[in-house]
Amino acid sequence: MNTARIVVLAIAVGAGSIAAYLASGSDPAPVLVKDTPPLPTVDVLVAKADIVLGQAINADDVQWQQWPAATSSNSFLRRGERPDAATQIAGSIARSPFIAGEPIREQKLVRANGSGFMAAILPTGMRAVSTEISPETGAGGFILPNDRVDVILSKREKSSDRAVANGDNINSEIILSNIRVLAIDQTIEEKNGQKVVVGKTATLELKPEQAENLARSRQSGTLSLALRALADANVPEMRHDDDRANKRDSVNVVRYGVQTTTTTAK
Repeated sequence: MNTARIVVLAIAVGAGSIAAYLASGSDPAPVLVKDTPPLPTVDVLVAKADIVLGQAINADDVQWQQWPAATSSNSFLRRGERPDAATQIAGSIARSPFIAGEPIREQKLVRANGSGFMAAILPTGMRAVSTEISPETGAGGFILPNDRVDVILSKREKSSDRAVANGDNINSEIILSNIRVLAIDQTIEEKNGQKVVVGKTATLELKPEQAENLARSRQSGTLSLALRALADANVPEMRHDDDRANKRDSVNVVRYGVQTTTTTAK
């Protein structure tokens, strides 16, 4: 065997040994992971279960729960600042609903102080005014408390147009826009998804001047409620004298051989 072959064989054996060592290899050095310090928390008063609009709250309806201190709002009730908050808010009425686990905020509570429920939940300066409704004038029973509606006045007026058979025009216009419904009859919520009973009276949240307008309109024609989409809740209220409200289209309606003209606002 010549020298060249011996050298090649030695190199091959050495490479194989190195490869075997690397394949078996030693365990990798452990990576040291630093323990992440726990986030600071505070005890916040939250709803133990769902609290509905108008519910009188007692100490059993709320509980203390840990909450990240960084996201704890100043409006939350914190144990470190008010350890007796659970008993202090007892007897308050929920002006807005709470879901289970939601922090309690006093801005959503009101003290009845012996007054009725409706007087307790009404915002300052607002009035609760009721108006009669029917399935035809109340969106078929789909209007629920806390929905937003437009109030439409329809009235019959004498017309000088001889082309109209009975000499009457039926005019419709929106007199109140984006109005909150406080209650339907005595129902203030939908219970467990049960079918809603069509009420005969809707209680609306109005400003004093709106209440006067509604009272006058009730005597001059028929009132209907038009349900608004939830996405329109923050749309500014449309003024009665808005140019858009004054633009009307006339539609001729023939019923039982009698022709009438219905004017609708755009």
